[in-house]
Amino acid sequence: MFFRSKKKEEKKELLYRENIRTGCAPASQEDVIRQVGQMLVDSGYVDQPYVDAMLEREKTFSTFMGNLLALPHGVEAAKKDIKASGIAVMTFPEGTDWDGNTVKIVIGIAGVGEEHLQILSVIADKMLDADAAEKLAAGDVDTVYALLTGKE
Repeated sequence: MFFRSKKKEEKKELLYRENIRTGCAPASQEDVIRQVGQMLVDSGYVDQPYVDAMLEREKTFSTFMGNLLALPHGVEAAKKDIKASGIAVMTFPEGTDWDGNTVKIVIGIAGVGEEHLQILSVIADKMLDADAAEKLAAGDVDTVYALLTGKE
């Protein structure tokens, strides 16, 4: 046979429980970005160069969003390294330093096409509520999953 049929790839969920790490110890901003980025790589959302693009984004502007939240994501040129839209989450109950700000929730984002804007918007919307932000920061994996996906 000259042509191989391509197996249709199943649609990935935006967030899997295995991409949530709670109760993390404070670490450097670069280490946190590398860890959250590696979760995106390991889950098949992005290729490895995307992690460096996430670090590059921080050099141009901070992804600190206020309300204990940082949303690291890659620079525009890294779009080619995104295979599927997805997020990875780390929580820091004691907080961790992010360009001089305290962050308790870090959500790494990879969005195909313009999906990253929708993802950012949904997360920002949920995080406007300070109580929700605190619940997320202190929650276990199931709590974080439920808060971000609306699923049990």
